Amino acid sequence: MPDAPLMLSISGARGIVGQTMTPEIVARYTGAFGSLLRESITDRPPRLVVGYDGRRSGSCLASAAAAGLAAVGCDVTLLGITTTPTVGVMIQKLGCDGGINVTASHNPIEWNGIKCLDSDGLAPPGREASKIIARFEGNQVDRVAGAECGRIHHADDAAEHHVDKVLSIVDVEAIRGRRFRVVLDSVAASGGPAGRRLLEALGCDLVHLHGEPLGVFPHTPEPTEANLTELAEVVAKDSGATVGFAQDPDADRLAVIDENGRYIGEEWTLVLTGLRMMQRGGGGPIAANLSTSRMIDDVCKGFEGASVVRTAVGEANVVQGIRSSGGAIGGEGNGGVIIPEVCLIRDSLSAMALILELLATDQRPLSAIVDALPRYSMLKRKWDLSSVGGKEAVRGILKKIKKHWASEDINASDGVRVDVGDAWVHVRPSNTEPIIRLIAEAPTQEAAERLADEAAAVAGIV
Repeated sequence: MPDAPLMLSISGARGIVGQTMTPEIVARYTGAFGSLLRESITDRPPRLVVGYDGRRSGSCLASAAAAGLAAVGCDVTLLGITTTPTVGVMIQKLGCDGGINVTASHNPIEWNGIKCLDSDGLAPPGREASKIIARFEGNQVDRVAGAECGRIHHADDAAEHHVDKVLSIVDVEAIRGRRFRVVLDSVAASGGPAGRRLLEALGCDLVHLHGEPLGVFPHTPEPTEANLTELAEVVAKDSGATVGFAQDPDADRLAVIDENGRYIGEEWTLVLTGLRMMQRGGGGPIAANLSTSRMIDDVCKGFEGASVVRTAVGEANVVQGIRSSGGAIGGEGNGGVIIPEVCLIRDSLSAMALILELLATDQRPLSAIVDALPRYSMLKRKWDLSSVGGKEAVRGILKKIKKHWASEDINASDGVRVDVGDAWVHVRPSNTEPIIRLIAEAPTQEAAERLADEAAAVAGIV
């Protein structure tokens, strides 16, 4: 494994276990977070919850996270193997001041990370995240004397509370009445127990692939088409299957397979859930980031009063868009759907429940619903920063993109997105990996490839 940096951003910290992500680093990072909380909460110990996404390294690092918080005077409730949205639910349930999930999301097994959440279950805003990073890098951790150390408790009912909240937002009886046969791939991580509990509560006949959180992924965990061939094959061979779902390790993202075994993908998750929310609410705003397909715009065109609020990439930015617009749903094209009634975090459980409600009320198979909506071709490319001149080269790359398309519709709030007629391209550095991303979408594959190739050539990152 080549050397990899410790990635520090608004999304938290990620690194290679045993190299840039160790118990010592975790304890110092969470200690920095807890120290910052203690500056504003002075009349009692801050209260936090800590979970982890099921990776083999997670238990060790979650214990280190709890120790780091307790060492600076915070009280901690350990939740065990827990999805990231479940951590958000438990912050609200227990009246906590924040939480930690030990997760590297879709990154391979050698990675792990720390995701800090505030009292709303959100990643801290940029200014607060910068303070945490500065404290961590400067080792400004305010450890307390023995009698002032925080207490560490345990809770084993987090998944139950999360599922109950999801059940409260859908028509349970309508879904139960259809007795859907669902194939779910939980990638042997945190989504398995909660996913099973939810789908069984909804009366589904469940075929569960990799449902036990064993901590070693059976395939590359990012829920892309190339990584979900097993799920697609199982659905295709099962004549009674209604839908296939795939979670990522911390279960905040969901990819979808139709009843024929066709990969519908992550971009469709927000489209399908957004469609159902529009049907229920008769319109309203949907928040979506700049890298999300314009299919969501097409959905909104079918409902009076519906609109899309575009935001920078990142969960906290989408939540800000939901709040500012008063919307009931938001999300990202990576399969992340946010339903504020459940929690302010992308949630695969909410997405599954809403898609099943759509199928229960629409009566058409998933393939027919998808085929009736406009389709686009999207390309996603990425390059290591080291191959394009390092982090310092990003500003010049973005400047070239803006100059080349100066007469087009440009949004520079997060990297650069350019809308060119009926197509668009978005170039931005990742918050969670040492890479730069390029996403292009157009009505055809050929047009998307031409636009992506043009943008890469202009930027000098071919």
